[in-house]
Amino acid sequence: MKNVTEFILLGLTQNPELQKLLFPVFLITYLMTLAGNLLISVTVFISPALGSPMYFFLSCLSIIDGFYSSSIAPKMIFDLTSEKNTISFNGCMSQLFAELFAAVEIILLIAMVYDRYVAICKPLHYMTIMSRPLCGLLMGIAGLLGFIHGGIQILFMVQLPFCGPYVIDHFMCDLIPLLELACTDTHTLGPLIAANSGSLCLLTFSMLVASYVIILHSLRSYSSEGRRKALSTCASHVPVVILFFVPCSFLYLRPMTSFPADKAVTVFCTLVTPMLNPLIYTLRNAEGKNVMRKFWGQIMKTGDK
Repeated sequence: MKNVTEFILLGLTQNPELQKLLFPVFLITYLMTLAGNLLISVTVFISPALGSPMYFFLSCLSIIDGFYSSSIAPKMIFDLTSEKNTISFNGCMSQLFAELFAAVEIILLIAMVYDRYVAICKPLHYMTIMSRPLCGLLMGIAGLLGFIHGGIQILFMVQLPFCGPYVIDHFMCDLIPLLELACTDTHTLGPLIAANSGSLCLLTFSMLVASYVIILHSLRSYSSEGRRKALSTCASHVPVVILFFVPCSFLYLRPMTSFPADKAVTVFCTLVTPMLNPLIYTLRNAEGKNVMRKFWGQIMKTGDK
């Protein structure tokens, strides 16, 4: 055993032809992710018509998606054009710590469903309950818990002894591939590290399901038109929850061993889901879509003058 300074990443694939094919696809997807999330966050922040708590949380989600994707995707895309891919030990730990963005997003989804609960079940008190201080507090709690989650992962991994060859069969530093390089018994430590992510995923998903059960139960007294309008406000939130928690469950609610599909699922989490989130919220939300169209139309007309 010796002090490790860098790891070798085997990448997403070692097929040169497939690498050439994936490079433009992933680059375009990443640029679309940045553009879509930037468009939503900027529009919400500067448009008075989108000043409700729902859009505040949406803009925060867009910012987090942009940071999360940017912490992983650029190196993955660049490595598709490189013959030998390495990452320093500090860079590896930074990628692990960047999981805090995923944790913040998970907790933010709870804040967003709470916002929908108040809007549907307590509409007359919505603006009083969902005040700016409360929204800021919920966002601050999400950030703090995400930071703690990322810090716990680093504390666990930074003290592990690693044995050569320092080859990671992945395109990024992730928990399971790193644990497989540790030259110590990880039968006890492995489940503890997995529990840090797995318990967060399971607990949050359970809270979200319980929240939707309460919302659906409260809609029994509504008219059919009222139920339709109420459920339409949740229509964009449910697909995002599914997109996030299905891959999360696959990666962390299982034995601590690598599977062939891990790379593809991680690509989906870090590249595809952050791109789809703004599209889902925009296309499934008529109010937001109309406001964005009018707002940017006015800006373009002003620019032409």
